[in-house]
Amino acid sequence: MTAANMTTTDVLVIGGGLAGERCAIEAAAAGHDVLILSIVPPRRSHSCAAQGGMQAALGNCVKAEGDNPELHFLDTVRGSDWGADQEVAQIFAEEAPVAVRELAHYGMPWTRVRGGKNSYFIKGERVDIDESLENDGLIMHRDFGGTAKWRACYAAAGTGHAALYVMDSEVVRLGVTVRDRAEAVALIHEGGRCWGAVGRCLRTGAHFTVLAKATVIATGGYGRIYGQYTTNATINEGMGASIALDTGVVPLGNMEAVQFHPTGLSPSGILVTEGCRGDGGYLLDKDLNRFMVEAEPEKQELASRDVVSRHMAQCMRDGKGVETPYGPHLWLDIRHLGEKHLTTKLREVYDICRDFVGLNPVTELIPVRPTQHYSMGGIRVNKDGEAYNMAGLFAAGEAACWDMHGFNRLGGNSLAETVVAGRLVGRSAARFVTETNLDVSTSVALDAMREAESRAGAWLDRSGSGPSVFEIRDRMAETMISKVGIFRNGDELTEAVDEIEALITDCDRAVLRSKVPGMNPELTFALRLEGMLRLALVTAKGALVRCESRGAHFRTDYPLRNDRDWLKRTLVRWPDGAGEPEFSYEPVGLINLPPGYRGYGSDERIALETEVEAYNAAVIDEQSRQGRLATMEPMGSRMQWKDWAVRQ
Repeated sequence: MTAANMTTTDVLVIGGGLAGERCAIEAAAAGHDVLILSIVPPRRSHSCAAQGGMQAALGNCVKAEGDNPELHFLDTVRGSDWGADQEVAQIFAEEAPVAVRELAHYGMPWTRVRGGKNSYFIKGERVDIDESLENDGLIMHRDFGGTAKWRACYAAAGTGHAALYVMDSEVVRLGVTVRDRAEAVALIHEGGRCWGAVGRCLRTGAHFTVLAKATVIATGGYGRIYGQYTTNATINEGMGASIALDTGVVPLGNMEAVQFHPTGLSPSGILVTEGCRGDGGYLLDKDLNRFMVEAEPEKQELASRDVVSRHMAQCMRDGKGVETPYGPHLWLDIRHLGEKHLTTKLREVYDICRDFVGLNPVTELIPVRPTQHYSMGGIRVNKDGEAYNMAGLFAAGEAACWDMHGFNRLGGNSLAETVVAGRLVGRSAARFVTETNLDVSTSVALDAMREAESRAGAWLDRSGSGPSVFEIRDRMAETMISKVGIFRNGDELTEAVDEIEALITDCDRAVLRSKVPGMNPELTFALRLEGMLRLALVTAKGALVRCESRGAHFRTDYPLRNDRDWLKRTLVRWPDGAGEPEFSYEPVGLINLPPGYRGYGSDERIALETEVEAYNAAVIDEQSRQGRLATMEPMGSRMQWKDWAVRQ
């Protein structure tokens, strides 16, 4: 049934990137009606920007021999700095090979193993390796940071682009309805049950409702709270997390866990893939010294992203950066890889350097510096992808805190997560739909729509000489990058909280220059701004309260990882009508691999004093008290207990 402003469907997917489309495919294949709501046409989603690879333990090349899901699990948990839910990490590692091969079935043009003699750069040296002729034509791997084996499956340097196009073709084949240039501005919910969302058409400004048995949020991260200091697309403003927070009961998890990618192109911040370093690229200071060789002798440029970013930032702090009008940068050197390699396996990097900096990476150094890249935090969900405290609401991909990344994501794990979580969460939503009816009064939807219309109208009616919404955005970005960045401390975080709270007050008196009620980009952004400021505030406050260093969260005043006091996940809610968010904490999950040394970075830490068995005994009850809904399979059922001890 469709009316002018109300549509019904079985599954509503908010977000048209890889995670959202993979969810839609799974639900549609199960026979359900699916509607995708997307700000942009799906093939323009931010998933398209992913370059380097997708982690899956296939073990197809010589440097991947002996790889298996257990090793992938170990790398993921260590990479997370023991902040991950280890059962989710186990599920992910086991399902990734299936999801990657499935992409090949859809038509994914993976780079393939070439049997016979091949030349690679490994730790600065050219190495010749004979690849097995039996493996010729299988999916090839490249090295990525923080992994024991070559594991990143890739399609040259356009992995996300290729994956998104084949995924969207499958969406078209299945007849999934896509409504693009529209966004969800509020969830429709009642009594702890989600019934869809209020949408707003970006072409006309008109609001509408979509009533659904199950709703999936897959809108990506919230990197744009860092303004220009991010690799994220302009659409990554965190609105999925924002509308979940607006319910008052759904918590966001680990919002202070923000990843900075080592190689953002300077000064634009455009991503330069980790595949450059995985294929043998070097990081150099202004004197052309490879500082990572001394800083991390074992992993060198391929330590985890949080570790490499900190070494780079410290190098620039020590005066070893190249000074420019846009601030200091370092160099990425891939010249030695040769023109053929750069114009085939790293083609997108070659094009980006040419188009955005006007240089030829075959003969010239690439200016890079760390920049905000990924949001480990998001909508807290259980292992089925269902949100805490809200039946019928699911989340997948970067919008979710599932939580396989903990406090640091390994390169290539997020792109793999989109298709792994998409398959699993789509299956969960499909099963949920089978067992429920669309039993909700239309008045609940209409009330939510009227409230959304009232918000838009209030912005248009506001007059006076208040600040510009774009001025507030820029001030928020400067606060976040300077005080909630790679290095953090209590004084600066306190200042950040105060400044963001002041910006929230300023937002209440901001005035639009354009009063057009229809297609009005300024109004569209104004409607997002308050949510972005709330996300910035809970990120800064979460970082202030967490008095330790873990993964990408590094406190110079608390430089040690503290497993004794902080082996727990931050949860934050913003109750309806409250002036401040409310924080609580839960155990990270059942522990299989006990906290230890990551294999890179510092080994100094405050040890867990509780026995692992005692820690695990409290997990289920504590997470249930925080709102975790029951899962289809019992917690711990997918854990491969102690396998790591015999298979690593």
